[in-house]
Amino acid sequence: MSLERAVRAKIAGKRNPEMDKEAQEWVEAIINEKFPAGQSYEDVLKDGQVLCKLINVLSPNSVAKVNSSGGQFKFMENINNFQKALKEYGVPDIDVFQTVDLYEKKDIANVTNTIFALGRATYKHADFKGPFLGPKPADECKRDFTDEQLKAGQTIVGLQAGSNKGATQAGQNLGAGRKILLGK
Repeated sequence: MSLERAVRAKIAGKRNPEMDKEAQEWVEAIINEKFPAGQSYEDVLKDGQVLCKLINVLSPNSVAKVNSSGGQFKFMENINNFQKALKEYGVPDIDVFQTVDLYEKKDIANVTNTIFALGRATYKHADFKGPFLGPKPADECKRDFTDEQLKAGQTIVGLQAGSNKGATQAGQNLGAGRKILLGK
């Protein structure tokens, strides 16, 4: 098997059809229109128009101009505008797919993960009422300790510091002892 085929097989193996379906249903619910019948999930998203429509519903006027014609560079511009709007909306840069992942269908699983990251980011916007996609991110749980509690914590020696209350290996006997024979 050639290296390119091995890489493609590995990327295809990361893809989860259930996650793709869940992401598609969420996008359809947000933009309030169904994907065209007979077209695959990645083919509908490929030109970036649906993605721009999605982010414009979540954050109005995030993408000012959505290109509906003009060839591949205009469609890739749609995808780039969507990615820029995602970052402004609060999706971490690490969760945003590369343009070629979608346009050249190199890693559709990464595109789906980005849509899930956008779904998680919607929880952080109080004006968004749903539907939501993915688990709710954890909120910060800030704790305030008194000076007395902090000082008490400094006296405790954790096991990772190399101390186990004086436990040693003294007295352990594992197998036969080493015999040194001199003169042979």
